Amino acid sequence: MSEIILGISAYYHDSAAVILVNGAIVAAAQEERYTRKKHDPSFPIHAIKSVLVEAGVDYSDLTAIAYYEKPFLKFERLLETFHVFAPQGLTNFIKVIPIWIKEKLFMKQMMKRELSKLGTKKIPIVFPEHHLSHAASAYFPSPFDTAAILTIDGVGEWATVTIGYGQGNQIKILRELNFPHSLGLLYSAFTFFAGFKVNSGEYKLMGLAPYGNPLAPQTVDFKKKILDNLIDLREDGSFLLNMHYFKFTTELRMVNEIRWEKLFGLPPREPESELTQDYMNMALAIQLVTEEVIERLAKTIRQLTNARHLVMAGGVALNCVANGKLLSSGIFDDIWIQPAAGDAGGALGAALAAWYIWKGQKRHSVFGQDQMQGTYLGPEFGSRAIVNTAIKLSAPYQHFEDYERLTNEVAHLISKGNVIGWFQGRMEFGPRALGNRSILGDARNPEMQKKINLMIKNRESFRPFAASVREEDIQEYFELDRPSPYMLMVLPIKASLRKKLPYNYEDLNLSDRLNYSRSDLPSITHIDYSTRIQSVNEETNPKYWKLLTAFKELTGYGLLVNTSFNVRSEPMVCTPNDAYQCFMGTEMDYLVMGNYLFDKNEQPKWRIE
Repeated sequence: MSEIILGISAYYHDSAAVILVNGAIVAAAQEERYTRKKHDPSFPIHAIKSVLVEAGVDYSDLTAIAYYEKPFLKFERLLETFHVFAPQGLTNFIKVIPIWIKEKLFMKQMMKRELSKLGTKKIPIVFPEHHLSHAASAYFPSPFDTAAILTIDGVGEWATVTIGYGQGNQIKILRELNFPHSLGLLYSAFTFFAGFKVNSGEYKLMGLAPYGNPLAPQTVDFKKKILDNLIDLREDGSFLLNMHYFKFTTELRMVNEIRWEKLFGLPPREPESELTQDYMNMALAIQLVTEEVIERLAKTIRQLTNARHLVMAGGVALNCVANGKLLSSGIFDDIWIQPAAGDAGGALGAALAAWYIWKGQKRHSVFGQDQMQGTYLGPEFGSRAIVNTAIKLSAPYQHFEDYERLTNEVAHLISKGNVIGWFQGRMEFGPRALGNRSILGDARNPEMQKKINLMIKNRESFRPFAASVREEDIQEYFELDRPSPYMLMVLPIKASLRKKLPYNYEDLNLSDRLNYSRSDLPSITHIDYSTRIQSVNEETNPKYWKLLTAFKELTGYGLLVNTSFNVRSEPMVCTPNDAYQCFMGTEMDYLVMGNYLFDKNEQPKWRIE
């Protein structure tokens, strides 16, 4: 008889649901993809229904449910924090605590009430700790028999950083750092100060950092002020934050703006205002500090565990610039990062912790092969759903019986400067589009970054793009000697592809630097000659691999610009209807769903090739 475990994360941000069947990851999805509310924190009822359907099971078939953290411990942290900092935070206390007493303190009852919409069977619910869920999501699906474990985020119940060791079906937490001392919250504080939204703008801060000048006295001064005033960093990577400068313990604000402005000589940047070099240098300074903390923690873990491999999870593990530098440091032989490293992945970790630790099941890993199935774990929509959507919306399409003819046509369209919405197979789990819900373009085209950012994604022009490359071609373009399937590493492009920068490059404004062609692949080459890399394996994603192959046969380059299929402030598309509406609402040139090619400039008709 199959044992089926449902994992859930909810009520903070990025709610999600996961189904395990006898320990195998069968389906996973985020609530935002169904409600169309980015980072939706609500109970993931739609995601739960979806993963049950994908797994082909009913609610009554479940043997256990795992929730990704312990609500009572989180409530304890809230009470103690308000007590320590009293009388500060009284207004926030009056707002927050009644909600916890009325609702979140009784999480089990809340969950049962929501789950009763699916069935009446009494199913045991387990509550692993937040950082144990992160650790489990990193270690158990990893390709390693044993591994050191590093989890870093804003905060769980108490922990903000944990270091541990995974062996067999057990995880041992060796050390932890507790709230309010948090690298994730420090980075979010700078995200806020730079004018971006906390819990979603951290990617922007990371993308802005390379525009900072590492040799500028201001950058050096900013970094020194961070280390001297905001964070007391120890040799082993542990640290304390100077709470004199922060407000997140007592108010719904990240920092004391007056003290930050006095310290850095800058006011908080207004959202959507001009990005000056001051904020670029500040972004670089905090990025460098973050990288230093992570490297010191990694050295400590290596000393404590003597493990050759490291696995990572938690929101800070999505800092792919730091990840690339950590890999290049050689502290570990290899690194594996959970592709859904944030709270959505906590649902997966909770389920895996229940399977291996609570139930004591034996772990059967295959060294060198992870268990995430390319993280293509969401719903899939076949030809019938695509055609029904086209008929409903009077959308013209061209159907290709031969997939090879389709890839040849799409490769040709991309080579001519067209931008393609690419919708195939099962939706990705986690924040990265990996070739099933993607927007694609030609990396050789110097106008592609600007076109996709401004005319399609409606986002800041400086935001860099990732490259999808055939796995066997990685070393042809990048300084990387292994696969990077989940777009979680930023590494340099080959020196042979680079172009020399003008002597006054650092003095140019942001627009001029953006428009300067830095390599033979300008649309995926960031300002520091780096690229976020996704390697595509023929076995894991044969359709996307075949498109890359067709493009290489046509142009000699086996890689494409790849960004998520969505516009600013919206989640990645899920259904054919989502995809078509996004396509029509932007300046994308063509849409491909399955074997169907949509051209918004054609008259309503349907053709079969």
